Amino acid sequence: AIGSMMYATHCTRPDIAFAVSKLSQYTVNPGTEHWKAVGRVLGYLKRTSNLELTYTSFSRILEGYSDASWIDRTNDSKSTSGWIFTLAGGAVSWASKKQTCIAHSTMEAELIALAAAGKEAEWIRDLLTDIRLRDVPMPCIPMYCDSEATLSKVYNAVYNGGSRHIGLRHNYVRQLLESGTIKVVYVKTSKNLADPFTKPLTRDLVV
Repeated sequence: AIGSMMYATHCTRPDIAFAVSKLSQYTVNPGTEHWKAVGRVLGYLKRTSNLELTYTSFSRILEGYSDASWIDRTNDSKSTSGWIFTLAGGAVSWASKKQTCIAHSTMEAELIALAAAGKEAEWIRDLLTDIRLRDVPMPCIPMYCDSEATLSKVYNAVYNGGSRHIGLRHNYVRQLLESGTIKVVYVKTSKNLADPFTKPLTRDLVV
């Protein structure tokens, strides 16, 4: 059941990415409540089978959105990263994943998510260059983030935090900025397309 939902998630249904990511963490020993949750997701897919991703000829500008939810589980204290990239008016890449390390603040969680999204941005940029989607060099990819503290940190050349794994991610994002691969731009949480990938959909967002 999880495999079937993961297939739908990766192909055309980014709206269930967070739910599937959470449910996949219980595949070793699922309980009754987990099976009920699986049924709810499958029921949601059935009722919204008419939804689809649509694309237009404009614009060919690749844009990315990154977000993180800090410590949404108390048993392992790990946050959730989410990102989405849009091109030609539609989503082309997205993910909702539990972070592999513990972040000590919201800023650190956002930085971890931004570094993961940066890797995806670098890969998509190389892909678009190889298939020659544009006749001119690929422009800098705007990465939208709703954390002003994270923006301030990534544009600071020196990271003075105490965690080595966070420092490595800071250096990676700095490298992407200096090479012109991405630029980090602030966006309000209400307009951050990656927000639904880090937490359950609110009632007004569920179709």
